[in-house]
Amino acid sequence: MDTQNLVARLNSSGLLRSQCLIGGKWTEAYDGKTIPVHNPATGDVLVNVPCMGGQETNDAISVAYEAFLSWSKLTAAERSKRLRKWYDLLMANKEELGQIITLEQGKPLKEAIGEVNYGAAFIEFSAEEAKRIYGDIIPSPLADRRLLVLKQPVGVVGAITPWNFPLAMITRKVGPALACGCTVVIKPSELTPLTALAAAELALQAGIPPGAVNVVFGNAPEIGDALLASRQVRKITFTGSTAVGKKLMAGAAQTVKKVSLELGGNAPCIIFDDADLEVAVRGALGTKFRNSGQTCVCANRILVQEGIYEKFAIAFSQAVQSMQVGEGFTEGVVQGPLINEAAVQKVESFVKDAVSKGAKVLLGGKRHSLGMTFYEPTVIGDIKNEMLIARNEVFGPVAPLLRFKTEEEAIRIANDTDAGLAAYVFTENVQRMWRVSEALEYGLVGVNEGLVSTEVAPFGGVKESGLGREGSKYGMDEFLEMKYVCLGNMSSS
Repeated sequence: MDTQNLVARLNSSGLLRSQCLIGGKWTEAYDGKTIPVHNPATGDVLVNVPCMGGQETNDAISVAYEAFLSWSKLTAAERSKRLRKWYDLLMANKEELGQIITLEQGKPLKEAIGEVNYGAAFIEFSAEEAKRIYGDIIPSPLADRRLLVLKQPVGVVGAITPWNFPLAMITRKVGPALACGCTVVIKPSELTPLTALAAAELALQAGIPPGAVNVVFGNAPEIGDALLASRQVRKITFTGSTAVGKKLMAGAAQTVKKVSLELGGNAPCIIFDDADLEVAVRGALGTKFRNSGQTCVCANRILVQEGIYEKFAIAFSQAVQSMQVGEGFTEGVVQGPLINEAAVQKVESFVKDAVSKGAKVLLGGKRHSLGMTFYEPTVIGDIKNEMLIARNEVFGPVAPLLRFKTEEEAIRIANDTDAGLAAYVFTENVQRMWRVSEALEYGLVGVNEGLVSTEVAPFGGVKESGLGREGSKYGMDEFLEMKYVCLGNMSSS
């Protein structure tokens, strides 16, 4: 596909925005600074966008606070209608949104459109759930009192999102925030800001009032510091690295903000001898190579019981070998580029470390002949738990295989990490499904399934993988404060 023609068409549609959004106005950086947005598949500059900092962020916070005073007073039914309209617009423009995602993030177009469907579902769910934020009445121990529990919006929310899902990571934060009556300042990744701007444009078209949704990006530390320092921002929600999450958590302590953190993972995928081989291969393939391995719930360690190890390694390698790598607009491509050169170098260093410590490359193991940031889908055998790739997220298309003997050993290896986001189990034994699921120290467990994320279930981790949950009815509570009201002197005259 001709990128220039596509960019021109997206421009004419009004969805390819190249300015930030503050108080309903499309705005340049106050000092005029810009940063380029690249297509990772080609290296081409798509557009230049503002490089904003603390001053612009403080202004965005101010207008979000003003908007909160009115948005939070709307009825739940009215907020629901506007969110539903936003969902309708996202779905009506899913082809264009998918194209923007592929342009700036690199994932194949089919997968990008899949992300739009997934991301929009959080807005639809939030529109429905807005009308179901219930309080409570508590039986009083005293006859002349009535005890009530109210749930009220927390206030202005700072939402900091990553580049790997440039739409869905925004909608699953902003949807419930708006549904609860909060307003938001979004700080998307500087690598993929165009999807956020397109989504914000559609939010305005849907009747979400100016100031309720704001988008700023550029100087990430300055923007983060402004969000943390402001007493008008009452909640920080972040998806990204554990290191940055820890800094945000510490910074939020200054003003004692509520914090939700969805951080890094080190997901084990456990294949038992009694697994259905075809189901296990398909499931492991889906959870490992989605988005070229660039998700926080990707299988980072594939633990295979010794009785099925050789069969699985052969069948899995054959399946990986059949995957087509290329530019995301090419028909049949299922693996796109990595996001940038630093990502490729990280993958290379992990593979080099593993090989130096005795691992064997069964497939791939090097940069792809396409050049740029393409890397061959890779399978490595004989991985040991002390290797870098078993201790840290590789965030790339590399599948490490580890042998184990017993169920107890598999659980011990799986839990031997500071992370605790997602885990996967493949077995036909129902008792084992329960035992292992309960023993795994993870927030999400997929049994005989590699793709488990959905808007109707709670998503989040334990240990250093984060705090709080996103999605489902449980995710709504992250944006609410509970207030107890005691009504006295209520006895009849």
